[in-house]
Formats: sequence, C-alpha cells, structure tokens
Amino acid sequence: MRRQFSFGGIGRKLGSVLGIAIAAVVVHWFQGGQDSPPADTPASQSASGQQVQSSSGSAGAQRAPTPATTRPASSGASAVPAGRYTLHGVVSKVADGDTVTLTVNGKSHRVRLDSIDAPEAGHSAQEPGQPYAEAAQRYLDKLVGGKTLTAQCYRQDQFDRDVCALMLPDGNSANRVMVTSGYAWAYTARRGDYLNDAAMPGLQQQARQAGLGLWAQGGPTEPWKWRYECWRNQRCDTP
Repeated sequence: MRRQFSFGGIGRKLGSVLGIAIAAVVVHWFQGGQDSPPADTPASQSASGQQVQSSSGSAGAQRAPTPATTRPASSGASAVPAGRYTLHGVVSKVADGDTVTLTVNGKSHRVRLDSIDAPEAGHSAQEPGQPYAEAAQRYLDKLVGGKTLTAQCYRQDQFDRDVCALMLPDGNSANRVMVTSGYAWAYTARRGDYLNDAAMPGLQQQARQAGLGLWAQGGPTEPWKWRYECWRNQRCDTP
C-alpha cells in the first residue's frame, strides 16, 4: 500500500525554516546599523575616535607633510661635537670656503670653520689661488650667507678667529656639508691636530669616490700643502 505524499507538511516545515532565517537577517541588520559610524563621521575614524590618515581622502582634508630632517649623504655619521661656547648671529660675510663673519648683537666675529680646509684663494702673484677656491666660496655663501645661525665653538686660533662648527637648522653643520659636497678637505694635517669632528675623513672619502666638486679634477693638492709648497717655497703646480 503506497503512502500519500503530503505537500502540506513540507510547506509547514519550509515556512518555519524561512521564518527563522528572516528573523536572523533582521536582527543582524539592526546590530550592524548600531556598530556603523554616523554618516558625517569619516570612514577612516577608528573605534577609539582617532582619525586614521587615508591616502584616498579628499585634498581639503589632507595636512601638509612635516618636512623631514635633512642629513648629509652619510646618514650614519655621529652628531656634531658640542662646543665650549656658542655664538648666535647673522652670517654677514663669507670670505672663502672655510671662513665667515658672524654678526652677534652688532659685534663682528670672524669664524673659522672647524675640522675642514677649503681651497686657498689667491692673495698676490707670489700667493696664487687654488682651483675651486672661488667655487667653494660661492657654495658656502649660498649655503649660509645672510642666515641667522648658531656656531658651536671650540677655541680661538692665533688670528683671534673663533674656531667653530656652523650649525644648520636641520642639525647638520655647514662644515660637514662643505666636505660632503666636495668643496673642502677634512683637515687632517699634523696627524689630525685640527680635526675635532671625527666624521670628516669618512665624508671626504664618499665625496672623493663620487667625484664631487674638487674631486672631479685629477690629483688636487691639499690647502696646507699648497701654503707650504707654493706660498712658502714658491713651488706652485698651477694648471
């Protein structure tokens, strides 16, 4: 004897299952709406209320980026050594690639940049200048001329000049920039007696390997050798 197939029983079961599913969807919808941020809150707002920056945000909502601190090519160099005293004023004159005048409260201080030696400018027929002397002076003038800067000074020399690191706003020194850019030597004469900043020889090596500035010429003569051989002994090897 065959059993009769009942659509009514199956319909009741399907209706019960569909009802439970619809109820679950409705409950999930209401819960999702409570967890979503209000319509006027940026989508990049985090749960703690702090806004997370989004690269796809509108231009009006973006802030200008904070400039990064600039460093010389050798970012691994140590900090510039602290001085015994400081001078703060305006660079009113750039005499050559390693000497400036700093005007402090109306008083002029001649500042010799520490740990470097730039190509010598000519003084007379008996004391001719070196190649790149004018280029070094122009480069330093562009770097610091007319700016208000602080000099970290270590001593005074026999010419009553303050021997200092001339600090730039980014924490680097103009001294290091001159060597890094190939416009001055690390002052290694007399076994480093004039070398207060130990980072200089490494910076010079980088500039030399890159052929920057005076290193683009073949066999440049160190200024301390130039003063001795050319100016004192009149053995000038000028190009």
